[in-house]
Amino acid sequence: MNVLVTGGAGYVGSVLMPMLLGEGHHVVLLERFMWGVKPLLHLASDDRLQIVEGDIRDTGAVRSAAEGCDAIIHLAAIVGYPACAMDPHRAVSTNVEGTRNIVEALGGRKLIFASTGSTYGKVDGICTEETPIAPLTLYGSSKSEAEKMVTDKGGVGLRLATVFGVSPRMRLDLLVNDFVYQALHNRQIVLYEGHFRRTFLDVTDAARSFVFALNHYDKMKGETFNVGDEAMNYTKREVAKRIGTFVDYYLHEADVGSDSDKRDYEVSYAKIRQLGYTANTTLDEGIRKLVKVLKHVRITSEWSNV
Repeated sequence: MNVLVTGGAGYVGSVLMPMLLGEGHHVVLLERFMWGVKPLLHLASDDRLQIVEGDIRDTGAVRSAAEGCDAIIHLAAIVGYPACAMDPHRAVSTNVEGTRNIVEALGGRKLIFASTGSTYGKVDGICTEETPIAPLTLYGSSKSEAEKMVTDKGGVGLRLATVFGVSPRMRLDLLVNDFVYQALHNRQIVLYEGHFRRTFLDVTDAARSFVFALNHYDKMKGETFNVGDEAMNYTKREVAKRIGTFVDYYLHEADVGSDSDKRDYEVSYAKIRQLGYTANTTLDEGIRKLVKVLKHVRITSEWSNV
């Protein structure tokens, strides 16, 4: 197929892109390159990749990039509640209005959308796709609104668990990635609300879910799917202690501190598993890869003497 990917130089996208090319697809990348082109340099020699610099908020750029494509994988977004809270206007114009541009340019194309478990908000018990949506953050509400536009048009919404792991466009703001970095370089993790439970998903498995949806589109169209694995349901404290089996560090559990993203639930992934998707990477395997890479990564400041 000819596949348009928005945001393909990002954290998930830079892992997904070689998967799509490896399956023989021709890929058109529409990307703002907020974080540069470096995550895609290893793909530059592939003639099946076309790179278009543009913004999903630009209707003309979206329509032009989509021309001749059979499917759209829509990853481009302002991701995470801190980034959305920092610039609410940009978050809404990108996550909501940008998605509207994608939907309006859809025609008869397949559409797969990167949604998030943050759409659920705070939930008691086990969360399924039938659980009512009640997002607590701008990130969650903007992605929820975008997801509805996609599914109303017959597209697929993939509600990803909390993603972690090694990517060419590395992120250190994600919970597991941040914990590993702090353990390696500060030799301590300050933990609050350690009993809060989340489900985690390695970035490689997250990327694989989009390929899976593309290959099983007829069975998934018009619906949303939680993407993850019940075996990856962990509390924040359990994650921190698993890291302790790989890195010697001090865990400090603080009495104060709260997370604006109040997700504290277990999630069911039965719906997508029944179609044949399962996550392959365990938490320990993902942590092991992070330790291997992040020990060589340091955040530095020009104002520091160390």
